[in-house]
Amino acid sequence: QVQLVESGGGLVQPGGSLRLSCAVSESIFTFFAVGWYRQAPGKEREVVATITWGGSTMYAEPAKGRFTISRDNAARTVYLRMNSVKPEDTAVYYCYARRGDSTHWGQGTQVTVSS
Repeated sequence: QVQLVESGGGLVQPGGSLRLSCAVSESIFTFFAVGWYRQAPGKEREVVATITWGGSTMYAEPAKGRFTISRDNAARTVYLRMNSVKPEDTAVYYCYARRGDSTHWGQGTQVTVSS
């Protein structure tokens, strides 16, 4: 059973920064892609950023220029650096890992952007 555990969420002021972490129970290289989704209250879950096995990165439009996804293969950890956060970034952030037809999810970490 693949396990993903997120951490690093919390309350941050607009314009501030936050780094989310996702610890993966298996080698990241066994997954085609790992990354982050988010779900705001009353909205559907949406992709934020993805990093593939080969290291290619993809960002949703709201994240471009502000968020950075990275990974530490030895530590089996995926990161999401969030800069210049806005109130609309408030959501539960979920880590995911995709292998074949299977997608594995973490439990989520709450990010609240408010003054």
